Formats: sequence, C-alpha cells, structure tokens
Amino acid sequence: MQHLEAVFAVLGEPSPAHADSDAAWRRLEAGLGVALPDDCKRIVEAYAPAQANRHLYLLHPSEDLAPWTEQTMRAFRDTSWDEDVACPGFEETGPRFGGRAGMVPLATTDRGEYVFAAKGGQADGWRILTCDGDEQDFHEYRMGFAEWLHRYVAGGDMVGPGSAVFPPGPVRMERPAAPAGGAPVVWPGAERPHTAEPPEAAPRS
Repeated sequence: MQHLEAVFAVLGEPSPAHADSDAAWRRLEAGLGVALPDDCKRIVEAYAPAQANRHLYLLHPSEDLAPWTEQTMRAFRDTSWDEDVACPGFEETGPRFGGRAGMVPLATTDRGEYVFAAKGGQADGWRILTCDGDEQDFHEYRMGFAEWLHRYVAGGDMVGPGSAVFPPGPVRMERPAAPAGGAPVVWPGAERPHTAEPPEAAPRS
C-alpha cells in the first residue's frame, strides 16, 4: 500500500478517463487467463490512458490495453530466443507469455522497452521482468508494479543496467487528444529527488 500511495503522490492528482472499468478488466483477464496485479489496475484506473515521465505508456482496458496486450504477447511468442537468453524464473522453459505460468505485459515505453508481470517471488505473488525490445535478455525486479513504477520515475535503472531516465522538473503526465479532436491533456506530478538507486532494496537482475 505504501508504494501505491507513493505513486499517487508523485504522479499527481488522479484523472480517471472511465467511470467504471470492471467489465473491461474482466474481459481482459478472461482472455489472459490470469487476474492482473491489483496495484497495476489501481494506477491504470487513476491515470490511463497517459504517458508518464515523458516515456512510459499506461494503457486502459476500456481502450487500447487489450489489443496491445494480445499483439505484444504474439510478437514475443513468435521470437526466436537464443539458447542462453537470460529470463529469471524461466531457465528451464525459456520465456513464456500469458496465463498463470507466463509473463503478462503491463506497459511499454517510447524507447522500445517492455514491462511484464509474472507470478512468484513476493508476498503478493508478483514480480516484474523488463526488457529492451532490441535485446533478448530480461531483467528481474522482485517487487510489485507500484514499487517498480515509483523507482522508475525516481530515476532508477528499472529496465536493466544503465536504463535510468530522469527528465528535468516534476513528473509530466500527458493524455493523448481525443479522436474527435482537441489538444492533449497535460498535468504535472511532483518534483522527485534524483536517485540512481531508489530507496529500500536494490532491484535484482
């Protein structure tokens, strides 16, 4: 809960785009074969669709999240993985996607990075794996999505070594313009202390 509250504090006032997301979540989770992490759903409901920290895309189940999730899993399933690909927790099988035993995509960035959740490793049953779309290896962070996101916007290396991104000023949230027209909606979050390794335990990769 503390990490979820910290995310809300740094991303600014919630700006829900949809009043009721329950049916959309049920449809998405039925297709995935697994219920998504509660902290991720809370954050998505509060802010998505939006681009956070100038790079990270948060998609909403009532709009683009379901087709993006399906397309992403299809693309990763069709990848020819190297024999020595690093994917913590999937050493015996190689990377797996979807269902309770596989990785589920949660978010992406405009730098071609992907954020997945997988079961196991924490009291809440989830851990985060990330990868750069131009590389094969995955990096593990034994934490939930809210903690991962809080560390990401604080300037941590959260998509592998040397991946930190820390734009100047407060966190910037931007919602794309509606299809009918108009300008994107932009609102500021909070100022952040820059830390290469955010508080508490360092991520494990």
